[in-house]
Amino acid sequence: MQKITTFLWFDDQAEEAAEFYTSVFGGDSQVLDVQRYGEAGPGEPGSVMVVSFELAGQKFAALNGGPQFKFTEAISLSVDCEDQAEVDTLWAKLTEGGEESQCGWLKDRYGLSWQITPRILPELLSDPDPAKAERAMKAMLGMQKIDVQALKDA
Repeated sequence: MQKITTFLWFDDQAEEAAEFYTSVFGGDSQVLDVQRYGEAGPGEPGSVMVVSFELAGQKFAALNGGPQFKFTEAISLSVDCEDQAEVDTLWAKLTEGGEESQCGWLKDRYGLSWQITPRILPELLSDPDPAKAERAMKAMLGMQKIDVQALKDA
């Protein structure tokens, strides 16, 4: 059993977001459970309260808690991508209705921040040759979506 679960607060889009995220990551991603508000509230009886879901084997919970709190860049979900193709696919899906940021960061349509990171990035940024590592860092700082070949060429 997973000891720590990321809990995400939405206004009223928890179920929609869980379904979107599971469609983006596919495979071993699924909605596990939907709990609904009862007569005791505070939400409308029968409306979605909490959605439990799994992305790539990692469990999450999404709460319809109302408009009091919004996501910020102070927390993000980092995705380890095998290659450029996976970076490109996830970037396209997660930025649809969202916005691109810098250095592989983006905000999805719900305002949640993601880091879409190719597995090779830490290796390139910590190359034993300090000049190569510095060129890779400078190249990355000028990117929105990470371009692996451009980093290798730097």
